[in-house]
Amino acid sequence: VCTQQELLPCKSLPETPLFQLLGLSIATLSTVAHYGLRFTLISNVSLDSNAYKVIHHTAFYFGICLSMTLILAALLSSAATVRESQCLTAMGFFCFALAFCGLIPAACWRYTHSTEVEDSMMDVYDFVYEEVRRNTSSFRRHELNAIHEAFLCCGKHSPFGDTTDVENKTCPPDQVHNEGQDCLQEIQGFLKKHMDFVFSLLGIAIGFTVYGMFLTSFLWFSIHFSSNLYRKGKYTLR
Repeated sequence: VCTQQELLPCKSLPETPLFQLLGLSIATLSTVAHYGLRFTLISNVSLDSNAYKVIHHTAFYFGICLSMTLILAALLSSAATVRESQCLTAMGFFCFALAFCGLIPAACWRYTHSTEVEDSMMDVYDFVYEEVRRNTSSFRRHELNAIHEAFLCCGKHSPFGDTTDVENKTCPPDQVHNEGQDCLQEIQGFLKKHMDFVFSLLGIAIGFTVYGMFLTSFLWFSIHFSSNLYRKGKYTLR
């Protein structure tokens, strides 16, 4: 922000809107994944022994904490540039470093456990499907019907091409007789697109946090070495 007064320093703030936008994007994605119909439905149906419920809640809280850390780091960097404060600059660097230390394990977990989320979600559907198949009067029938409506799918297709009583009683009429998508394939395809987007966003966030650490480091050294010089406040960050 540059002033037109000659006695006031002219400064160019760091890319605060970009970091804030990244933080808001992560918070939005975490909220959608946590409160979205499909994710919430599977989470409510899953058993305590299934890993999906733990992953579902952990991903939400991690995303919210990460977004708040990035936004706080951007605000501290901006305030440090305006006030030329080494303390605020160090705090901004610490926030970026904290976000980086959280992003690296998250990216590694996503790479090493690439199919764990998909497998746990499909295990939930298999469990509900088998419960309904063994006892069609079970309350699981309503849950299976809700899953079919949410994912716009219909049961598990038989290699022989026929349908069972489960599909006939829990699928919408227009999706019976192999007109609907196989639910296991539909769930896997939906999660693959979602997780690919999450992995891309993690990569972008890692790049921005590294950039933020370099930027705050440069700002700290600039303030430190120019604190006793007459040129204090006249540097420009690009």
